[in-house]
Amino acid sequence: MWLEVLHSFLWIALELTGLFIVISFAISLLQSFIPYEKVEKFLTGKNSALGALMALVFAFVTPFCSCSTIPVVVNLLHKKIRFGIVMVFLFASPVLDPTIITLMGAMLGVKVAIAYTVITSVLSVMIGFTLERLGFETQVKQVVMTGYNETTKTFSLKAALAETLGLMKSVYPYIIIGAAIGSLIHGAVPAGWITTYMGADKWWMVPVAAIIGIPLYIRLSTMIPISQIMIAKGMALGPAMALMISSAGASLPELALLNSIFKKRLVGAFVVSVFTMSTIAGLLFYMI
Repeated sequence: MWLEVLHSFLWIALELTGLFIVISFAISLLQSFIPYEKVEKFLTGKNSALGALMALVFAFVTPFCSCSTIPVVVNLLHKKIRFGIVMVFLFASPVLDPTIITLMGAMLGVKVAIAYTVITSVLSVMIGFTLERLGFETQVKQVVMTGYNETTKTFSLKAALAETLGLMKSVYPYIIIGAAIGSLIHGAVPAGWITTYMGADKWWMVPVAAIIGIPLYIRLSTMIPISQIMIAKGMALGPAMALMISSAGASLPELALLNSIFKKRLVGAFVVSVFTMSTIAGLLFYMI
């Protein structure tokens, strides 16, 4: 069994390492061609649809975890960008990571990656504007912006390589952890157990997975190799996606940071929104 676990770990880790390096380097180069000033101009415009689209684009090209998103949110609020647009970015940024979505496509299938991107984008927009319509803009505290610098990227192979190496240092350990856990599940957990308790006929596992994921601080990079093994052993796609989205979209460290810029009512609404988003997405994947 342990030989099978080791073989599985080495294969998953090698595949993920190669994909991660190539994808991260390519995306770092592409980001130098993005006109961030124009994106910000559209964010401040009066066209809601265009503003929401630009918020999704901005979220996609700024691959932050849930905690790293907070300084950007504070900066956007200080620039008087519309509250609903900022909320769209807040919900979309942790889950729309271009590198991770590409890895998802490679490991779980292109159709899954496309469906994931579309579903999370649409739900981010709907939740962001719903919170605005419900008047939660009044629940934002006055926060002084410190320690955040906006920089415009220029095309540079050296800079792209340096950013890739930096991303490897911060994200790669989570990928290896995910590969290790996934290989253990592959070798030690019986497929029949997963099918019985997390199979396609257990729709109620979707909200359960969403609840479990919220307090955890699990990156999507960790969850992808784990989910690949679990799905291969019989786990339904819905609970896997619900767990991915809820764990990426919220965490206890992030909630502590949000508590410093949002009043408790909005923090509570944020938690409910992440649960709603992950549950609806999971159920959609369950039905698909």
